[in-house]
Amino acid sequence: MGTLSMEKKWIFPLVVSSLICVFLLATSFNMGLISSLHTINSIFSIFPSRTNQTELAFAETRMSQTPPPPPVPTIPRFAYLISGSKGDLEKLWRTLKALYHPRNQYVVHLDLESPAEERLELASRVEKNPVFSKVGNVYMITKANMVTYKGPTMVSNTLHACAVLLKRSKDWDWFINLSASDYPLVTQDDLIHTFSTLNRNLNFIEHSSHLGWKEDKRAMPLIIDPGLYSSKKTDIYWASPRRTLPTSFKLFTGSAWMVLTHSFVEYLIWGWDNLPRTLLMYYANFVSSPEGYFHTVICNVPEYAQTAVNHDLHYISWDNPPKQHPHVLSLNDTEKMIASGAAFARKFRQNDPVLDKIDRDLLGRKNGSFTPGGWCANRPKCSKIGDPSKIKPGPGAQRLRRLIGRLALMAKLGQNQCK
Repeated sequence: MGTLSMEKKWIFPLVVSSLICVFLLATSFNMGLISSLHTINSIFSIFPSRTNQTELAFAETRMSQTPPPPPVPTIPRFAYLISGSKGDLEKLWRTLKALYHPRNQYVVHLDLESPAEERLELASRVEKNPVFSKVGNVYMITKANMVTYKGPTMVSNTLHACAVLLKRSKDWDWFINLSASDYPLVTQDDLIHTFSTLNRNLNFIEHSSHLGWKEDKRAMPLIIDPGLYSSKKTDIYWASPRRTLPTSFKLFTGSAWMVLTHSFVEYLIWGWDNLPRTLLMYYANFVSSPEGYFHTVICNVPEYAQTAVNHDLHYISWDNPPKQHPHVLSLNDTEKMIASGAAFARKFRQNDPVLDKIDRDLLGRKNGSFTPGGWCANRPKCSKIGDPSKIKPGPGAQRLRRLIGRLALMAKLGQNQCK
């Protein structure tokens, strides 16, 4: 019995020890297996897997694919202001029809000096013209503004037209201001075709910070424009004392005729950093403010200064030094106008023979009709609207492209830009 009791005492420790040994052996086996698997994987990892080969092949295929073609340039749209004064009805109407294209927007304005009969006649013609009434892209400012050429009221009138155009349509790219004494030297198809590949941020505005004689005769005198408060047109008058040149911004001067981007026009109207409003108040007492306000704004804003192209796309014949008004153009100026490559020219007398020559030789315009373009349909030509997106450029596009190509390159290099 004693021997049996001793055997039972050792059975329990033996079983426990056996279980512990089995557990340790199993653990050692698993750890060795995991280590072996890591070793095996590390060996095979030096060879590319099937998945990696597929990814590499796909990457190579992607690299060898032809890049997508560049996007097709969209056809630009222009927004025009054509303004006139007393006796300019027929000139304005001729210029409007020579410039017309159904893709564009137009604002026409005869100032308050014009007789009521002239303004009513213009409104009637716009309303009754079948093409204008169908498209709805010609708008007349019926509440006329008083405009003094040498005063700030001309700037105010231009900004008024900009605001109207922004309200009527957001779908335009460049704003162009013209007078009834301006006339195109290229068709609208020529202009649209040339601008279709152009950077939409470029502003064509002739400018310079070298004021010369204008410093003493325009920047320092104080003037009052009666057009701001009077219903009758009278000339500006001088006030005293004279003022010094500004120190918080730099003055620029240049042509009153411009081709401005949609973005810059929005900036002028909204003025989110207040500079356009500040300068507008400053130029309220400036002689010939249309030749300084827009130029000073654009060149004092770094974002827009780099977009300024130093040309107004006009052919204008000036005295040297320039006087208040340029020469009136005639048949003798035809070759120079064409050679300039400009899109527009000024200044013309009403029904001057040179306008008939431009219609015949440059625009293909006959019998007071619209300037022909790809949009024209029916007989007589352009009496109905075909496809407005159909553009048929002519020789004028080649002349204009050479000019703009040279100007755009100079702007890209920063030459003659806001200096």
